[in-house]
Amino acid sequence: MSSFATYPSLAAKSVFITGGATGIGASLTRHFAEQGCRVGFVDIDDAAAEALVADLSSTVHYRYCDIRDIDALRAAIASFEAEAGHVDILVNNAANDDRHKVEAVDTAYWDDRMAVNLRPQFFAAQAVRAGMARAGGGSIINLGSIVVSMAAADCVAYVAAKAGVYGMTRALAREFGPDRIRVNCLVPGWVMTERQVKLWLDEAGERRIAERQCIPDKMEPADIARMALFLAADDSRHCTAQSFVVDGGWT
Repeated sequence: MSSFATYPSLAAKSVFITGGATGIGASLTRHFAEQGCRVGFVDIDDAAAEALVADLSSTVHYRYCDIRDIDALRAAIASFEAEAGHVDILVNNAANDDRHKVEAVDTAYWDDRMAVNLRPQFFAAQAVRAGMARAGGGSIINLGSIVVSMAAADCVAYVAAKAGVYGMTRALAREFGPDRIRVNCLVPGWVMTERQVKLWLDEAGERRIAERQCIPDKMEPADIARMALFLAADDSRHCTAQSFVVDGGWT
């Protein structure tokens, strides 16, 4: 039996997650489904998404969507709302933290990084607002990153986009608040997803974790998902316009 929390207020809630097939996103999908939520998620990895859906309940639904295509993202949200009635909880998770040198960045690459890491979060929030307002409220969780406070130097466009997420979160919280829609930023540290381990966890990375984190244990996707559950549940009903850092004390 799990020693982690169950949130009665999440039962039967409708949750929409971007990038829900792998990594942190897959853990989000799984954790919300295990709370009894109806979950819809989008991704570009069909194989991983279909395997995840097969492993979970029939209340989990997947739709292919490249979130750079805002019309396709809106259509995916509308399709889920047609089945669920409205979205209670939006988790803007999808992102891409590819490394790049300043000298190699051109306007096309810069615009693409914004199109992946910032723009979809705004338009997804815009799309779910009316349904949340009609339902009497909701929770929007935007994923940030500790790269902003770290001033990471090998992914400036990604850092800029994630810094934008912070400001956008606070502005949306102010605008959506009268409808009892809460908007928060969930800020992960270095989470050991399959991608992170494969691309960047070497001996130097192991040393950085030991040196920088207050807690020595490596962070797992579930550590982020469990904070998302809290921010989605009624337990956090007066938490809005805030950034919640889950990084083992790195920053």
